[in-house]
Amino acid sequence: MSARNVEGGTPVRAAPRREITPGAALPLLGFLLLAALFPFLPLGTRSEFLLQIAFFTLVAGIMALSWDILARSGQVSLAHAAFYGLGAYGYALLLKAGLPWLLAMPASALLAGGVSLILGAVTMRLSGMYFAIATLAFTEVVRTIIQNLPESVAGGATGLLVPALLGGNSRAQYALAWGLLAFTVLVSLAVRLTRLHFAFAAIRQGEETARVLGVSIVRFKLLAFFISSSLAALAGVLYAGKTFFINPLETFSLANSIAPLTTSIFGGLYTTLGPVLGAGVLRVAEEVLHNSVKDGYLVVYGLVLMLSILWLPRGLMGLRRNRKHGGDL
Repeated sequence: MSARNVEGGTPVRAAPRREITPGAALPLLGFLLLAALFPFLPLGTRSEFLLQIAFFTLVAGIMALSWDILARSGQVSLAHAAFYGLGAYGYALLLKAGLPWLLAMPASALLAGGVSLILGAVTMRLSGMYFAIATLAFTEVVRTIIQNLPESVAGGATGLLVPALLGGNSRAQYALAWGLLAFTVLVSLAVRLTRLHFAFAAIRQGEETARVLGVSIVRFKLLAFFISSSLAALAGVLYAGKTFFINPLETFSLANSIAPLTTSIFGGLYTTLGPVLGAGVLRVAEEVLHNSVKDGYLVVYGLVLMLSILWLPRGLMGLRRNRKHGGDL
Protein backbone atom coordinates (compact mmCIF):
# COMPACT_ATOMS: atom_id res chain seq x y z
CA MET A 1 0.00 0.00 0.00
CA SER A 2 1.35 3.40 -0.92
CA ALA A 3 0.45 6.94 -0.01
CA ARG A 4 1.71 10.44 -0.51
CA ASN A 5 4.38 11.52 1.91
CA VAL A 6 3.52 13.75 4.85
CA GLU A 7 4.16 16.92 2.90
CA GLY A 8 2.36 15.76 -0.23
CA GLY A 9 5.39 14.89 -2.38
CA THR A 10 6.47 11.59 -3.89
CA PRO A 11 4.70 8.33 -3.01
CA VAL A 12 6.20 6.37 -0.10
CA ARG A 13 5.37 3.09 1.57
CA ALA A 14 2.69 3.83 4.17
CA ALA A 15 2.12 2.05 7.46
CA PRO A 16 -1.28 0.43 8.05
CA ARG A 17 -3.96 2.85 9.17
CA ARG A 18 -4.44 2.79 12.94
CA GLU A 19 -7.99 2.36 14.14
CA ILE A 20 -9.63 2.48 17.54
CA THR A 21 -10.94 -1.01 18.30
CA PRO A 22 -12.88 -2.14 21.39
CA GLY A 23 -9.94 -4.18 22.64
CA ALA A 24 -7.66 -1.18 22.60
CA ALA A 25 -10.16 1.48 23.66
CA LEU A 26 -11.93 -0.24 26.56
CA PRO A 27 -9.09 0.08 29.13
CA LEU A 28 -8.73 3.79 28.35
CA LEU A 29 -12.47 4.43 28.50
CA GLY A 30 -12.70 2.40 31.70
CA PHE A 31 -9.99 4.47 33.36
CA LEU A 32 -11.68 7.74 32.41
CA LEU A 33 -15.07 6.46 33.56
CA LEU A 34 -13.66 5.33 36.91
CA ALA A 35 -12.02 8.73 37.36
CA ALA A 36 -15.30 10.49 36.51
CA LEU A 37 -17.21 8.44 39.10
CA PHE A 38 -14.64 8.85 41.87
CA PRO A 39 -16.24 11.93 43.55
CA PHE A 40 -19.54 10.03 43.82
CA LEU A 41 -18.04 7.08 45.72
CA PRO A 42 -18.67 6.79 49.50
CA LEU A 43 -15.36 8.29 50.59
CA GLY A 44 -16.29 8.82 54.24
CA THR A 45 -14.84 11.51 56.47
CA ARG A 46 -11.66 11.84 54.36
CA SER A 47 -13.56 12.70 51.20
CA GLU A 48 -12.00 16.18 50.80
CA PHE A 49 -8.49 14.81 51.32
CA LEU A 50 -9.00 11.93 48.90
CA LEU A 51 -10.58 14.26 46.36
CA GLN A 52 -7.52 16.50 46.56
CA ILE A 53 -5.21 13.53 45.96
CA ALA A 54 -7.33 12.47 42.99
CA PHE A 55 -7.27 16.03 41.63
CA PHE A 56 -3.47 16.17 41.58
CA THR A 57 -3.38 12.66 40.10
CA LEU A 58 -5.35 14.02 37.13
CA VAL A 59 -2.90 16.95 36.90
CA ALA A 60 0.00 14.47 36.90
CA GLY A 61 -1.74 12.54 34.12
CA ILE A 62 -2.01 15.68 31.98
CA MET A 63 1.66 16.46 32.55
CA ALA A 64 2.81 12.92 31.74
CA LEU A 65 0.70 12.66 28.60
CA SER A 66 1.81 16.10 27.39
CA TRP A 67 5.46 15.08 27.83
CA ASP A 68 4.85 11.80 26.00
CA ILE A 69 3.40 13.66 23.00
CA LEU A 70 6.67 15.59 22.71
CA ALA A 71 8.76 12.44 23.17
CA ARG A 72 7.01 10.83 20.19
CA SER A 73 8.87 13.29 17.98
CA GLY A 74 12.20 12.18 19.47
CA GLN A 75 12.66 15.21 21.76
CA VAL A 76 13.54 14.44 25.38
CA SER A 77 12.80 17.71 27.13
CA LEU A 78 13.43 18.82 30.71
CA ALA A 79 11.57 22.09 30.23
CA HIS A 80 8.14 20.93 31.34
CA ALA A 81 8.48 22.72 34.65
CA ALA A 82 8.99 25.96 32.70
CA PHE A 83 5.74 25.56 30.74
CA TYR A 84 3.91 24.33 33.83
CA GLY A 85 5.11 27.44 35.64
CA LEU A 86 4.33 29.74 32.73
CA GLY A 87 0.80 28.40 32.76
CA ALA A 88 0.47 28.99 36.51
CA TYR A 89 1.99 32.47 36.49
CA GLY A 90 0.33 33.48 33.23
CA TYR A 91 -3.04 32.51 34.66
CA ALA A 92 -2.42 34.37 37.93
CA LEU A 93 -1.21 37.55 36.21
CA LEU A 94 -4.07 37.57 33.71
CA LEU A 95 -6.57 37.22 36.55
CA LYS A 96 -4.77 40.06 38.31
CA ALA A 97 -5.20 42.16 35.16
CA GLY A 98 -8.95 41.55 35.28
CA LEU A 99 -9.37 38.80 32.68
CA PRO A 100 -12.07 36.19 33.51
CA TRP A 101 -10.71 32.76 34.43
CA LEU A 102 -12.42 31.15 31.45
CA LEU A 103 -10.33 33.33 29.12
CA ALA A 104 -7.21 33.39 31.30
CA MET A 105 -6.88 29.61 31.13
CA PRO A 106 -6.58 29.19 27.32
CA ALA A 107 -4.61 32.45 27.07
CA SER A 108 -2.02 31.03 29.49
CA ALA A 109 -1.78 27.86 27.42
CA LEU A 110 -1.25 29.87 24.23
CA LEU A 111 1.39 31.98 25.99
CA ALA A 112 3.34 28.88 26.97
CA GLY A 113 2.90 27.47 23.47
CA GLY A 114 4.26 30.65 21.93
CA VAL A 115 7.30 30.59 24.21
CA SER A 116 7.88 26.94 23.30
CA LEU A 117 8.10 27.87 19.62
CA ILE A 118 10.92 30.27 20.45
CA LEU A 119 12.73 27.63 22.52
CA GLY A 120 12.18 25.01 19.81
CA ALA A 121 13.55 27.28 17.09
CA VAL A 122 16.66 28.09 19.13
CA THR A 123 17.41 24.47 20.12
CA MET A 124 16.40 22.86 16.82
CA ARG A 125 19.93 21.81 15.89
CA LEU A 126 20.53 20.13 19.26
CA SER A 127 19.69 16.52 20.05
CA GLY A 128 20.11 13.93 22.77
CA MET A 129 21.63 15.08 26.04
CA TYR A 130 22.57 18.47 24.56
CA PHE A 131 18.92 19.20 23.86
CA ALA A 132 17.92 17.99 27.34
CA ILE A 133 20.54 20.20 29.02
CA ALA A 134 19.44 23.21 26.96
CA THR A 135 15.81 22.74 27.98
CA LEU A 136 16.83 22.33 31.62
CA ALA A 137 18.81 25.57 31.41
CA PHE A 138 15.78 27.26 29.86
CA THR A 139 13.70 26.28 32.90
CA GLU A 140 16.25 27.88 35.19
CA VAL A 141 16.29 31.05 33.07
CA VAL A 142 12.50 31.37 33.25
CA ARG A 143 12.53 30.75 37.01
CA THR A 144 15.20 33.41 37.52
CA ILE A 145 13.28 35.95 35.43
CA ILE A 146 10.04 35.36 37.35
CA GLN A 147 11.84 35.48 40.67
CA ASN A 148 13.50 38.80 39.85
CA LEU A 149 10.41 40.58 38.59
CA PRO A 150 9.17 43.33 40.93
CA GLU A 151 7.15 41.93 43.83
CA SER A 152 4.25 44.14 42.81
CA VAL A 153 4.10 42.26 39.50
CA ALA A 154 4.73 38.56 40.20
CA GLY A 155 5.44 38.40 43.92
CA GLY A 156 9.21 37.94 43.53
CA ALA A 157 10.82 35.08 45.44
CA THR A 158 8.08 35.21 48.07
CA GLY A 159 5.31 34.09 45.76
CA LEU A 160 1.93 35.17 44.49
CA LEU A 161 -1.60 34.64 45.76
CA VAL A 162 -4.01 33.17 43.20
CA PRO A 163 -7.83 33.37 43.40
CA ALA A 164 -9.41 29.99 44.09
CA LEU A 165 -10.46 28.20 40.93
CA LEU A 166 -14.27 27.89 40.65
CA GLY A 167 -14.74 29.49 44.05
CA GLY A 168 -12.84 26.74 45.82
CA ASN A 169 -15.51 24.11 45.12
CA SER A 170 -13.58 20.81 45.27
CA ARG A 171 -16.01 18.81 43.15
CA ALA A 172 -16.20 21.50 40.47
CA GLN A 173 -12.40 21.76 40.42
CA TYR A 174 -12.13 17.99 40.07
CA ALA A 175 -14.66 18.00 37.23
CA LEU A 176 -12.62 20.65 35.42
CA ALA A 177 -9.40 18.66 35.91
CA TRP A 178 -11.14 15.54 34.59
CA GLY A 179 -12.38 17.50 31.58
CA LEU A 180 -8.89 18.78 30.79
CA LEU A 181 -7.46 15.28 31.16
CA ALA A 182 -10.13 13.96 28.77
CA PHE A 183 -9.22 16.77 26.36
CA THR A 184 -5.52 15.83 26.62
CA VAL A 185 -6.43 12.20 25.91
CA LEU A 186 -8.34 13.29 22.79
CA VAL A 187 -5.34 15.32 21.62
CA SER A 188 -3.07 12.32 22.18
CA LEU A 189 -5.42 10.07 20.22
CA ALA A 190 -5.60 12.64 17.43
CA VAL A 191 -1.80 12.56 17.22
CA ARG A 192 -1.70 8.75 17.26
CA LEU A 193 -4.46 8.19 14.70
CA THR A 194 -3.49 10.76 12.07
CA ARG A 195 -0.48 11.29 9.84
CA LEU A 196 1.13 13.22 12.70
CA HIS A 197 1.91 9.82 14.19
CA PHE A 198 3.88 8.78 11.13
CA ALA A 199 5.69 12.12 10.91
CA PHE A 200 6.70 12.04 14.60
CA ALA A 201 7.73 8.38 14.38
CA ALA A 202 9.85 9.04 11.29
CA ILE A 203 11.68 11.91 13.05
CA ARG A 204 12.20 9.76 16.13
CA GLN A 205 13.67 6.92 14.07
CA GLY A 206 16.11 9.21 12.32
CA GLU A 207 16.00 12.70 10.87
CA GLU A 208 17.82 11.71 7.68
CA THR A 209 15.24 9.03 6.96
CA ALA A 210 12.46 11.50 7.75
CA ARG A 211 13.89 13.97 5.22
CA VAL A 212 13.97 11.28 2.56
CA LEU A 213 10.29 10.60 3.25
CA GLY A 214 9.53 14.28 2.78
CA VAL A 215 8.80 15.10 6.43
CA SER A 216 9.33 18.75 7.35
CA ILE A 217 11.38 18.18 10.50
CA VAL A 218 11.32 21.78 11.73
CA ARG A 219 7.58 22.13 11.25
CA PHE A 220 6.63 18.90 13.00
CA LYS A 221 9.11 19.32 15.85
CA LEU A 222 7.76 22.79 16.57
CA LEU A 223 4.20 21.50 16.36
CA ALA A 224 5.00 18.75 18.90
CA PHE A 225 6.59 21.36 21.19
CA PHE A 226 3.60 23.67 20.89
CA ILE A 227 1.04 20.95 21.65
CA SER A 228 3.05 19.55 24.55
CA SER A 229 3.83 22.88 26.23
CA SER A 230 0.26 24.17 25.90
CA LEU A 231 -1.11 21.09 27.65
CA ALA A 232 1.54 21.36 30.37
CA ALA A 233 0.50 24.98 30.90
CA LEU A 234 -3.11 23.85 31.47
CA ALA A 235 -1.82 21.56 34.22
CA GLY A 236 -0.05 24.58 35.72
CA VAL A 237 -3.31 26.56 35.67
CA LEU A 238 -5.04 23.77 37.61
CA TYR A 239 -2.22 23.73 40.13
CA ALA A 240 -2.32 27.49 40.65
CA GLY A 241 -6.09 27.61 41.00
CA LYS A 242 -6.15 24.72 43.45
CA THR A 243 -3.31 25.72 45.77
CA PHE A 244 -4.20 29.48 45.84
CA PHE A 245 -0.49 30.29 46.03
CA ILE A 246 2.52 29.86 43.74
CA ASN A 247 6.21 30.63 44.12
CA PRO A 248 9.16 30.20 41.72
CA LEU A 249 11.06 27.63 43.78
CA GLU A 250 8.24 25.08 43.88
CA THR A 251 6.53 25.84 40.59
CA PHE A 252 9.70 25.65 38.47
CA SER A 253 11.28 22.81 40.48
CA LEU A 254 13.32 20.09 38.79
CA ALA A 255 10.80 17.56 40.09
CA ASN A 256 8.12 19.08 37.86
CA SER A 257 10.32 18.33 34.84
CA ILE A 258 11.47 14.86 35.92
CA ALA A 259 8.10 13.53 37.11
CA PRO A 260 6.36 13.57 33.69
CA LEU A 261 9.34 11.77 32.15
CA THR A 262 9.48 8.99 34.78
CA THR A 263 5.69 8.65 34.84
CA SER A 264 5.54 8.21 31.06
CA ILE A 265 8.32 5.62 31.10
CA PHE A 266 6.70 3.77 34.00
CA GLY A 267 3.32 3.69 32.28
CA GLY A 268 4.56 3.02 28.76
CA LEU A 269 6.01 5.41 26.22
CA TYR A 270 4.25 6.47 23.01
CA THR A 271 0.82 5.36 24.23
CA THR A 272 -2.18 7.27 25.51
CA LEU A 273 -3.25 5.02 28.36
CA GLY A 274 0.29 4.37 29.63
CA PRO A 275 1.22 7.83 30.99
CA VAL A 276 -2.26 8.32 32.49
CA LEU A 277 -2.24 4.90 34.12
CA GLY A 278 1.31 5.47 35.33
CA ALA A 279 0.28 8.73 37.00
CA GLY A 280 -2.53 6.96 38.85
CA VAL A 281 -0.43 4.02 40.04
CA LEU A 282 2.54 6.14 41.13
CA ARG A 283 0.34 8.64 42.97
CA VAL A 284 -1.37 5.86 44.93
CA ALA A 285 2.00 4.20 45.64
CA GLU A 286 3.42 7.49 46.92
CA GLU A 287 0.51 7.99 49.33
CA VAL A 288 0.67 4.39 50.59
CA LEU A 289 4.41 4.61 51.20
CA HIS A 290 4.07 8.02 52.84
CA ASN A 291 1.52 6.65 55.31
CA SER A 292 3.34 3.38 56.00
CA VAL A 293 7.03 4.26 55.87
CA LYS A 294 6.84 7.98 56.70
CA ASP A 295 10.52 8.81 57.36
CA GLY A 296 12.50 8.08 54.23
CA TYR A 297 9.46 7.15 52.17
CA LEU A 298 10.85 9.04 49.19
CA VAL A 299 13.92 6.78 49.18
CA VAL A 300 11.72 3.68 49.13
CA TYR A 301 9.51 5.26 46.47
CA GLY A 302 12.56 6.00 44.30
CA LEU A 303 13.86 2.45 44.66
CA VAL A 304 10.47 0.96 43.77
CA LEU A 305 10.22 3.23 40.71
CA MET A 306 13.77 2.40 39.59
CA LEU A 307 13.26 -1.36 39.94
CA SER A 308 9.90 -1.16 38.17
CA ILE A 309 11.49 0.55 35.18
CA LEU A 310 14.31 -2.03 35.12
CA TRP A 311 11.90 -4.97 35.27
CA LEU A 312 9.34 -3.41 32.94
CA PRO A 313 11.34 -1.61 30.24
CA ARG A 314 8.15 -1.14 28.23
CA GLY A 315 6.26 0.11 31.27
CA LEU A 316 2.90 -1.07 32.53
CA MET A 317 1.63 -1.26 28.95
CA GLY A 318 4.27 -3.91 28.31
CA LEU A 319 2.25 -6.26 30.51
CA ARG A 320 -0.45 -6.35 27.85
CA ARG A 321 0.46 -9.24 25.60
CA ASN A 322 -2.41 -9.00 23.15
CA ARG A 323 -1.36 -6.39 20.62
CA LYS A 324 -3.76 -7.38 17.84
CA HIS A 325 -6.38 -5.22 16.22
CA GLY A 326 -4.57 -1.91 16.23
CA GLY A 327 -2.37 -2.35 19.29
CA ASP A 328 -2.41 -0.33 22.49
CA LEU A 329 -3.79 3.15 22.79
